[in-house]
Amino acid sequence: MTQTSSRYTKTAVVLHWLIAIFVIAMFILGWFMADLPKDAPKQTGFDLLNLGIYTWPTSEEISPRAFYFNLHKSLGISIFALILIRILWRVTHKPPALLTTYKAAERKLATAAHHLLYLLMVAVPLSGLIMAIYGKYGVKWFGLDFIAGLDNKAVREIFEPTHELVGIVFLVVITIHVLGALKHKFIDKDDTLKRMSLH
Repeated sequence: MTQTSSRYTKTAVVLHWLIAIFVIAMFILGWFMADLPKDAPKQTGFDLLNLGIYTWPTSEEISPRAFYFNLHKSLGISIFALILIRILWRVTHKPPALLTTYKAAERKLATAAHHLLYLLMVAVPLSGLIMAIYGKYGVKWFGLDFIAGLDNKAVREIFEPTHELVGIVFLVVITIHVLGALKHKFIDKDDTLKRMSLH
């Protein structure tokens, strides 16, 4: 489909910000759960991230580590589905042209950054999913059995550092992406951010 507007479609904008919120939440959750002890007492309710805002009830007793790892996997599957929808939308809907005020170097950098972001958006959840599949417990989606675990420690130990490394690269690229957007907003004072806005 031809994109005649200088802005992205509403669907593209909604998917962009929804995925952005999910990704930020996943990084916060990943850091929070990384140091949780394996031998903590089981419980049936969890004060989400210990913020005192929402207590997540569970149907059975579960350890904090198991709860947060399962939540991380469930959200990861959900994000992956949104990312696949976004990729499908991007393939079937041509994005608007870059602003004419961009310099040649900025055009190349913006194009490369977007391609890298799409690659990492797939690589991060996919590496996590593969790691979980080769684990002992498999994958559940909000308590529902999704994929059984293959319990292959050797393969899992390959994808565990891969998932972490790709995640760090993703975070760095996201930071550069955000800094670039802020540069266009406050230094160049152009309409870059308006292209990804519903208003």
